[in-house]
Amino acid sequence: MKIKEVVNSGNVDLSGIPSNYYLLGLLSAFENRFQAMADNLMKDISWKQFFAVICINMCKEPPTIKELSDILGSSHQNVKQILLKLENKGFIKFLPDESDKRKQLIVLTDKCRKFCEKNDDASSLIMKKMFEGLPEKDIKTTIRTITNIEKNLKGIGDQDE
Repeated sequence: MKIKEVVNSGNVDLSGIPSNYYLLGLLSAFENRFQAMADNLMKDISWKQFFAVICINMCKEPPTIKELSDILGSSHQNVKQILLKLENKGFIKFLPDESDKRKQLIVLTDKCRKFCEKNDDASSLIMKKMFEGLPEKDIKTTIRTITNIEKNLKGIGDQDE
């Protein structure tokens, strides 16, 4: 069921919910729906695994697990689990960092690159369809809004109580 259908179903009472609470719920529900759709389309790897691949590919140099964890906004432990699954599927490999042998660098394999090339057209089509009819200025406003919300999160929960 789509978000609009849930709202209009009469099964939930959203009256009186402040906009900020509604937006946070909307983002969470969207992420769940998007992940389910992407998992269903990808078949070989999950959306979270594919997102990790995208982020590794965007790095100028092969990242460490810590660096990738920062980019993904996830814990070292969760990212390590995602990477182990990708390694088992032959999509990434770990290489020792020449300057610090304790660190492992994450490198995409040829198998992963071929997978990405094979799925590039489908990914582009999905992105085009998802953002169809949305003005660029609205997308940029949404990016700014979410970036500012995340900036405001910094430090929450880090303080000693």
